[in-house]
Amino acid sequence: MASAERGQTKFQINLRRYLRESGVDRDLTRIICEIANASKYIINAIRTGDLGVAGTSNLYGEQQLALDVLSDRIIQKRMMYSGVVAKIASEEMDEIITVTVPTNGRYSVAFDPLDGSSLVDVNLAVGTIVSIYEGDNVLQPGRNQVAALYVLYGPRTTMVVSTGNGVHEFAMNLLMEFDLVQENIQLQGPAKIYAPGGARNKYSTGVEKFTQHLETNGAKLRYSGGFVPDINQVLIKRGGIFMYPHLKDAPDGKLRLLYELNPMAFLIEQAGGAASSGKQRILDIEPDSADQCVPVFIGSPDAVELAERFIREEEG
Repeated sequence: MASAERGQTKFQINLRRYLRESGVDRDLTRIICEIANASKYIINAIRTGDLGVAGTSNLYGEQQLALDVLSDRIIQKRMMYSGVVAKIASEEMDEIITVTVPTNGRYSVAFDPLDGSSLVDVNLAVGTIVSIYEGDNVLQPGRNQVAALYVLYGPRTTMVVSTGNGVHEFAMNLLMEFDLVQENIQLQGPAKIYAPGGARNKYSTGVEKFTQHLETNGAKLRYSGGFVPDINQVLIKRGGIFMYPHLKDAPDGKLRLLYELNPMAFLIEQAGGAASSGKQRILDIEPDSADQCVPVFIGSPDAVELAERFIREEEG
């Protein structure tokens, strides 16, 4: 844990110093700080950039926005020239990239450069999601991650990060540096909020009964349409559940295991929460491809366990 100098509180400690004084590996610190630097350019692009389409599609056939492409290039370049990354996987790229410039190759990175980018034109919060593994392979179970983080671009720009020793929040200051806001975020008590993705008329019987149970027990609907802000509220409010379940016409859900679910599951579990497909722990799933989608129930552990129970009892 970082210590404050005389006349300085621990909440004036910047990201790099906090990681260094917490004993985080130097090369891992470099990757996290490179993402922090990339976020400065991404937030500027969000504020001033082109909100139109790029005229290209990603590997899922989704039309890419100009901001998607620009954000991807910003992070990809930072990772490429970090000197410590072997492989780069982005939701916006067709293939996993092998870094060819000089590198020690200690880590590989998977990321969603601008999750929820379609919300920018209506001025809602969006974010960057990052997953970090040792070695030159990102196609492995999420439990093998050494770090995960997201950057939330909202009224404030914040970073929530874990290197396997708790979950910590940093906020961008006027100098566009990240300062510590709070350490060791922990989920507490029952789920008071829920964020349900997908069309409800396409929910399975078990998911619908689980949703009704949440409503009957006073959980408040808080769904923004963005994965990063919805996970952020679960963490910062100390409890809740986000779900994008299996649907009648989409049995694998919508969210990508590699780029979205693994890093968020790592963060949530580090905060004392849980993440499940409804039948299996997210971090134990063996990925079969970079574009694999998986249903997800993520947040307060009691709520996730209850979702699994409803699905098991109603659907086998």
